[in-house]
Amino acid sequence: MVVLQSPITFIVSIPPVTRYFTLATILTSLLHAWFRWQETDITSFLALVPGSSIFYPWTFISSALLETTILGVIFSLITIPPSLRYLERLWGSLEILKFIIVTVVASNVIVFGFSWLEYLATSNIDFLYSMQYSGQMSLQIGVLVAFTQLIPEYQVQVMGVIKARVKTLPMAYLGLSTVFTILGFQCPWIIIQFGWFVSWIYLRFYKKNTNDTVGGMDTYGDRSETFSLLSWFPPFVHPVLSVLANFVHSWAVRLRLIPSHGGDLENGGYSPLPGNSRAEAERRRAMALKALDQRLANSNPPSNSQTSTSAAPQTPRVPPTAATAVPVAKPKNNVPESDLGDIGTAKVDGQ
Repeated sequence: MVVLQSPITFIVSIPPVTRYFTLATILTSLLHAWFRWQETDITSFLALVPGSSIFYPWTFISSALLETTILGVIFSLITIPPSLRYLERLWGSLEILKFIIVTVVASNVIVFGFSWLEYLATSNIDFLYSMQYSGQMSLQIGVLVAFTQLIPEYQVQVMGVIKARVKTLPMAYLGLSTVFTILGFQCPWIIIQFGWFVSWIYLRFYKKNTNDTVGGMDTYGDRSETFSLLSWFPPFVHPVLSVLANFVHSWAVRLRLIPSHGGDLENGGYSPLPGNSRAEAERRRAMALKALDQRLANSNPPSNSQTSTSAAPQTPRVPPTAATAVPVAKPKNNVPESDLGDIGTAKVDGQ
């Protein structure tokens, strides 16, 4: 017998930051819709308008809670709450709150400054007052970057039709943003590009690694080669991009904008973190792959014909090799894999 869960029990089971962020999104969007129905425009008080937001600084945060269309509300509620729920259980409430604030606010600050630069270069007032940035596009690309860091090789299946590896989704979304921006739809599509870069910078250098200490000291960021800036781009642009990336990184370290662990971060020539945490991460990935392989083997027991003595000998199963095995990043605080159902049907390619 299936026991249906009451709505109150389900709401209480949602982690607090995810619960309140979703509630704030619904209430803000409903408030805007009600005022618009009353023929009163309050968009400039909630959305980011480069020409006026300097007088309404709260819009650098409130704009992420405002969806001005029904489709926008539906898409945000389908994608963001399940994603935040998974990440909050993995990272904790404080870390997911910091991630939301950094991704949203920093992206809005960049698009605010970019719009003013466009106005100063062209004297076109439309860049200041005709573009109203709102919605959760920057946060959507941010959670995709986070999933690329955590579960890059999982295959997401949407409605049984669209299948893609998690690590391909951010660049697909970024490519869509680039196309619409070139076609003249800068608002709001360009903010996806800023959200991607901000979230990667934060996860790469600044995010505290929950429950992962080295020698009693907290560790920050992810310096693995698989999460470097070059890993997002095709190989033919690596020679040029690595020069630019290393130049910017060296100056950022000199100005103490980012912490330094020595070496060439973007070319993979950097020194290991204290305590050889990179080796520990590889060990965890190997253990996760082994556990997944055993689970798949146990879920498919041999049939009677296979166990009988008259059955033909079977081809032995070839163990994963370096060419076929895909390292899977196991969540560090042991979030059950069943939670992945919140973000789609996932499986590891090659199993």
